[in-house]
Amino acid sequence: MRTYKQEDMRMIKVVKFGGSSLASAEQFKKVGDIIKADADRRYVVPSAPGKRFKEDTKVTDMLYKCYALAEEGKPFDKELKEIKERYMEIIHGLKLKLSLDEEFTVIRKNFAAKAGKDYAASRGEYLNGIVMANYIGYEFIDAATVIFFDKNGAFDADKTQKVLSAKLAKTERAVIPGFYGAKPDASVKTFSRGGSDVTGSIVAKAASANVYENWTDVSGFLMADPRLIENPKGITIITYKELRELSYMGASVLHEDAIFPVRKEGIPINIRNTNAPEDAGTMIVENTCHNPEHIITGIAGKKDFVAINIEKDMMNSEIGFGRKVLQVFEENGISFEHMPSGIDTMTIVVHKDEFIDKEQKVLAELHRAVQPDSIDLEADIALIAVVGRGMRNNSGIASNILGALANAKINIKMIDQGSSELNIIIGVRNRYFEDAIRAIYDLFIQK
Repeated sequence: MRTYKQEDMRMIKVVKFGGSSLASAEQFKKVGDIIKADADRRYVVPSAPGKRFKEDTKVTDMLYKCYALAEEGKPFDKELKEIKERYMEIIHGLKLKLSLDEEFTVIRKNFAAKAGKDYAASRGEYLNGIVMANYIGYEFIDAATVIFFDKNGAFDADKTQKVLSAKLAKTERAVIPGFYGAKPDASVKTFSRGGSDVTGSIVAKAASANVYENWTDVSGFLMADPRLIENPKGITIITYKELRELSYMGASVLHEDAIFPVRKEGIPINIRNTNAPEDAGTMIVENTCHNPEHIITGIAGKKDFVAINIEKDMMNSEIGFGRKVLQVFEENGISFEHMPSGIDTMTIVVHKDEFIDKEQKVLAELHRAVQPDSIDLEADIALIAVVGRGMRNNSGIASNILGALANAKINIKMIDQGSSELNIIIGVRNRYFEDAIRAIYDLFIQK
């Protein structure tokens, strides 16, 4: 019988901190306290310093500006000095005996040699990683030595997993900067979107972490846009599927690339607030038996869609009709969002900005492809997604939504429920978008 040692039972947490969490020495101290408060927080992924105040400039933007001057062959020492001063302000505020002179000498040399925009942008995280490692006493691991891209710039997940997991297995505690890695020729390559979030997820997978904590400036996700709903309730637990539905309809959440590595491994993500560490935040999980606090998990939506309504008698008996219609949109590079249909009608909902410049060409091709009786366009449509695993076990959800919108004198242009019963999509005129979201929120959330 195996005897389990204490270290066998230890949790492993990977913690990622956003730019607003590391914008100043004061913020660094908060982060340090958070890390030290839990011995399980063993691997730290920092972003570059963000804005210290509303009119401030992010360090990454300063680096882009500085490198643009270097690329044009113009003097850039003044701009580089300003970047160095941002870091020295943090270092002095933390009372560290740390010099970045050598690092900035190398950066200046590489800027002059035009090492590339990716290299320039990555230095924000690289330098912040050095500062963070010195402040909390963790080992510093340059992301360029453990995160890899192929020669075409695509992320090399297999090589990264092999090298990074081996490195972390030998490293008790470490800081790994977010946002970047290296190509086979050792040149720096950055992730295109949500860079530091993606790095945190990759590190969590390689470390076989129990939890990936993503610290930012909000206490998790909200059930609705706070610009539309006053003090919307927070979401305690959300599944990856619910998150995908909400993010697809415009909710400000993690990018899909930042979710996939941990989702595949069943590692939960905990969204936390650096400025309110006592808040539990939002847990993002693969699945859960926890009953939701409300029937719905969240509401999100976007404006400016177009509905192309196609009518033809006996459409339902014409084999290949739908394929021919969708092929027209495919050949014109237009993706469709929804496709509600009836016996003799089919509606294709698309983004207005993708469709408007090609509308006449698409209409002509639809006529040639399927010979419809008529085609009608309805522009300025807003789509609202009502999402929640709790809807599966409750009857009358759609009718309740219809009733709430009718009471608010909002005409519905479309309603579509997915087969998973996880979401209901409602189409209304753009001008009713905000009122519709408020009416639906008030229906499900008791004030």
